[in-house]
Amino acid sequence: MNLRDNRRSVYKSDYLEIRLKKRMSDAENDNNGIEEQHQDDGSDDIWGEIVDEYDYDLIVIGGGSGGLACAKEAVANGAKVACLDFVKPTPLGTKWGIGGTCVNVGCIPKKLMHQASLLGESVHEAAAYGWEIPNKEAIKPDWEKLVQSVQNHIKSVNWVTRVDLRDKKVEYINGLGFFKDPHTVVAKLKNNTERTITASKIVIAVGGRPRYPDIPGALEYGITSDDLFSLDRAPGKTLVVGAGYIGLECAGFLKGLGYESTVMVRSIVLRGFDQQMANIVADSMVERGIPFLHKTIPKSVEKTEDGRLLVKYVNTETQEEGSDVYDTVLWAIGRKGLVDDLNLDAAGIQVKADKIAVNEAEQTNVPHIYAIGDIIHGRPELTPVAIHAGRLLARRLFGGSKQIMDYTDVATTVFSPLEYACVGMAEEDAIKKYGEDNIEVFHGFYKPTEFFIPQKSVRYCYVKAVAERSGDQKVLGLHYVGPVAGEVIQGFAAAVKSGLTMKILLNTVGIHPTTAEEFTRLSITKRSGMDPTPASCCS
Repeated sequence: MNLRDNRRSVYKSDYLEIRLKKRMSDAENDNNGIEEQHQDDGSDDIWGEIVDEYDYDLIVIGGGSGGLACAKEAVANGAKVACLDFVKPTPLGTKWGIGGTCVNVGCIPKKLMHQASLLGESVHEAAAYGWEIPNKEAIKPDWEKLVQSVQNHIKSVNWVTRVDLRDKKVEYINGLGFFKDPHTVVAKLKNNTERTITASKIVIAVGGRPRYPDIPGALEYGITSDDLFSLDRAPGKTLVVGAGYIGLECAGFLKGLGYESTVMVRSIVLRGFDQQMANIVADSMVERGIPFLHKTIPKSVEKTEDGRLLVKYVNTETQEEGSDVYDTVLWAIGRKGLVDDLNLDAAGIQVKADKIAVNEAEQTNVPHIYAIGDIIHGRPELTPVAIHAGRLLARRLFGGSKQIMDYTDVATTVFSPLEYACVGMAEEDAIKKYGEDNIEVFHGFYKPTEFFIPQKSVRYCYVKAVAERSGDQKVLGLHYVGPVAGEVIQGFAAAVKSGLTMKILLNTVGIHPTTAEEFTRLSITKRSGMDPTPASCCS
């Protein structure tokens, strides 16, 4: 029996007894202190929700992947749910529909443009395989058509999402939500009116938006990934400022589409990732004609007389100044949690570095208020993480579940031109935790079969397994640079989650000829000093 069925089964005559029990329970909890309350995961607090004291059982602030997943799962477990979502336009004026970053300005349009870039490569490679390509040098993309195709798909997903919420009985409110008190949320609607609603439980799932540097011209002339996928003109020569995964992915597909791109790096490439693999990705991009400006930060952006953008910059090590002219400047310097508009003080919610601090059950310091997704501090900022965490939270709140989200060994992919995917620990993190003498690193370069005929570079195709040195050598991390990286690592992620060892991995027969089988052929360790370059593909 779910929560709403429980509610319907309670007679009015039970009301006073239930409220009295709750008051007594609340008083007891108050005496136990805040810390004990903070550990409550909400799974046993059903009786306190029986009476229709609030407008909703749950309000979800944020209509991105995590918020929507939580809202729909809560309804499936009998809760009455409202979901608020509102998108503030970018400085350029870009805005979008329901679905959050992933659907509108993140994973989905990024992957589509990455695919468009790969298809451009494939057209030229096809000639080596015997396809007759007349005047292949004249083949070029139509940016406006690409953008229109991508936006058409996004709008179809927006529509399906709205219909899905209606069918699943989630009340969608297109308004900017903020707290009035711990149980009350105000939605500022598009017509500047306000609607006030209350709920027993509240989930914050507002995510984040790209940061802008505090330099002259940044807001006036620069764009971010929020703007790129609907840009109404071809980007032309582009400076990408930032070398996280968003920056590398954008620079990569722009170059593949025929637009000159440069990456400006303040410190290191792909912070938070295995640094050997990060540098391999960067080197592979340089090989493809994408220059990197290392240890460099921008100082200003100015518009020239011919409408282009003059960027002045400085090398932070040598203090040498430089400048260049671009058609587009794309900021990819990180993301900021959207806490400013929530009026969190009214609810007493603690903030940590523009994110919300939560415990292992996604619970804030206010026991009935939770947070999921990119807005929470210290957790992976990935769409599937938010979705899974949202569903599990809803099941705990309204379905009696005890299962909490496991944030360890989450696989991810960087959709750079030569893709990089990983699951588990970076080599340097494993060494730091276990000590270098207790870690064994298996590695090898490989040659994808499909690269041979078009004579594509195999210089940076590389796999690595980080494992314990003793016993059956439990695998701590797997890393792969090469084609279709995400498809390769996804299956291995389940194996790592299940306690994969090198003994099992090397006793697994690979599928030939595939790139994924290279993990089953890892016999050379870094400690051995042997050459990890293969001599043959079939022996």
